[in-house]
Amino acid sequence: MASEKANETITEREVAKVEDHDPYGKLLDTYGNEFKLPDFTIKQVRDAIPPHCFERSALRGFAYIARDIFLLASTFYLWCNYVTPSTVPSKTLRFILWAIYGFIQGLFGTGLWVIAHECGHQSFSPSKILNDTTGWVLHSALLVPYFSWKISHGKHHKSTGHMERDMVFLPKTREVYAGRVRRRVEEISELTEEAPLVTALVLIGRQLIGWPMYLLQNKTGHDNHERQSEGRGAGKRNGLMGGVNHFDPSSPLYDAKDAKYIALSDLGLGLAALALYEVAQSFGWGNLLVWYFVPYLWVNHWLVAITYLQHTDGSLPHYGNKSWSFTRGAASTIDREFGFIGRSLFHGIIETHVLHHYVSTIPFYNADEASEAIKPVMGQHYRSNTEDGSFGFLKALWSSARWCQWVEESQGAKGLGKDVLFYRNRNKLGVQPLKMEKSM
Repeated sequence: MASEKANETITEREVAKVEDHDPYGKLLDTYGNEFKLPDFTIKQVRDAIPPHCFERSALRGFAYIARDIFLLASTFYLWCNYVTPSTVPSKTLRFILWAIYGFIQGLFGTGLWVIAHECGHQSFSPSKILNDTTGWVLHSALLVPYFSWKISHGKHHKSTGHMERDMVFLPKTREVYAGRVRRRVEEISELTEEAPLVTALVLIGRQLIGWPMYLLQNKTGHDNHERQSEGRGAGKRNGLMGGVNHFDPSSPLYDAKDAKYIALSDLGLGLAALALYEVAQSFGWGNLLVWYFVPYLWVNHWLVAITYLQHTDGSLPHYGNKSWSFTRGAASTIDREFGFIGRSLFHGIIETHVLHHYVSTIPFYNADEASEAIKPVMGQHYRSNTEDGSFGFLKALWSSARWCQWVEESQGAKGLGKDVLFYRNRNKLGVQPLKMEKSM
């Protein structure tokens, strides 16, 4: 018994000694897994990728564009000619078939959106002019301000996972969440479970208007615009009429040198709007709604769902200014699986996003091979969730909304570890929020 007690004491001392040499303390993700900060370098990641994966082919890129446009055009032709009152007398059946049309066209339209996204990252071809021209045409047709988005999206890539600079789905801090639910920060751990109806309403709202809210108000992006180097952010905040959007050349999202590109983006939107107006004048606003705007809403839905699930999971950390690095931030992403739709129609944007954050100039058709190459380098820091395939991807929309509501430090964090934040929730799922003493 004495020897066992001595062994226990030695073990405790050894553990304490190890912890004393750990500047971060014990960090736990939302699922209760212990987290260690990445220790590999971006050079190691790039060196692991076969050289041919970096090769870009405009011919191959245009072949995919032609395929997606053919799918859009052929679907439009089939429905306009064969889903009519003369061929389908039942109004109910016609409604169902046209609803299916909107869903299918939304998938094909998302494919074109992804290729325009490739253009923005210069992974479409070796030519910058060709990339930007192609991306501008495709994104304008989908009512996306190409250059405006390209610039802000580039900033997201440069600061992924940074709590003060990230541009996309930046999580709420404990303080911000407490303010939203009108509670003090120390009362968060005492909140009752959020009603499923509330979660459903949040999901529906985000999927329906999340993209236009991002363009118009910088929704889910950082709100530290006073730090803009040229002083454009003085007095400007995210939100309606806050002066932060993707259409105004004077927005703090951009520098003065970007003004001509923002104007060119707006011109593209204006030309697209004019074309849509002419279609409405010739064929009616009702037809335009069914032909274009219902698929447009589906494209927006997929865009928001994909981006949200690429950056929101209980295993992903977020970093403050002291602990963040590009390598760590890029690892704060996750690959998921969406089957045939994801790998073929969406050009693998869901399944190879971790790689994309390390080397965004690799074209999507080489991304699977490159992803496999970097996994040994990343080791435990490569994250994916492929459980249940396509259904699992959709299910993750719900589970992530329930598990990931705000971020805060871990109970056992110390030193710089307090600058590494993980998701927590009020639904009694996973690691519970910190219990804080109530202030008087």
